[in-house]
Amino acid sequence: MEPKRGKYDTNPLDERVADRATDSFERPAVLPTDEVAGRPTREIRPGDNGNARRNQNSEAPTRRIDDEVTSYPSVFAPPRENHPPKAAFENIYQPPPVPPPGIYQPPPIAVTYKPGSNIVSGLGIAERWAVIIPYLPFFLAIVAAIVELLLVPRTETRTRFHAAQGLALQLIITAISMLLTVAGLLSGRWTGSGFFKLGTSILLIIAIIRVWKGKPFVIAPLDEPRKWLDEKIKPRK
Repeated sequence: MEPKRGKYDTNPLDERVADRATDSFERPAVLPTDEVAGRPTREIRPGDNGNARRNQNSEAPTRRIDDEVTSYPSVFAPPRENHPPKAAFENIYQPPPVPPPGIYQPPPIAVTYKPGSNIVSGLGIAERWAVIIPYLPFFLAIVAAIVELLLVPRTETRTRFHAAQGLALQLIITAISMLLTVAGLLSGRWTGSGFFKLGTSILLIIAIIRVWKGKPFVIAPLDEPRKWLDEKIKPRK
C-alpha cells in the first residue's frame, strides 16, 4: 500500500520527482579521470574547452582581447575631435593705438622747467615769489596780498589761493596781537604777547619754506575766510 503523503511532499506537476531525486543520490558518481603513476590521484580529462585553448587556430568559445583591439564607441559619449595644437605667437606685443588726427595734444614739458618758475599774469614775477609774499611778517604782507588779489586773474589758482589764505592769516594775527598788546598795557605783563609773536613767526617761516619748495600748505580753519576773501576781492579787468 502506498504511504500517505502530505501536500508538501510531492510536486503537483510531476509525481515522480521525489523518486528520481532518491535514485540520483544513491547512484555512485563516475568522474572522467585518468590514473597518474598508479596512485589514487587522478587527472581530470581535458574537455573540449581545454583542447580549444591549446590550439590558438581553433574556434575557441572565448575571444582573446589584446592591446591592439579597440573598444566599441559609446553611444552616450560624443566622439572626440582631434584638433591640431595651436601655434604659439612669436610676438604678441601690440603698439598703443594712435590718436586720430584733430585731437588737441598738450605741448611737451620742457626739460629745464621747474615748479614755480612760470610768470604770474598781472604781476610779471615768478610764481614762487608771488606765493611767499603774503606770508612775510609785518603789515606789508597784508597790502601785498590785497594787491595780488586785485591784479592776478582767477586762472592763476595757486597764486590767488595763497594770497587769500595769507591775507586771512595776517588779519587774524594782527587782531590777536592788538588784543594782547592792550591786555599787556592794562596788566603790565607781556608774557602772552611774546609767546604769541614767537609762535606766529615760526608758523610764517614754515609757510614760506613749504610754498617756496612747491609743497602744499593748507590751514584748514582758514578755509572759509579764504574763500570769502577770494570771492569778494575780484581781479581788476
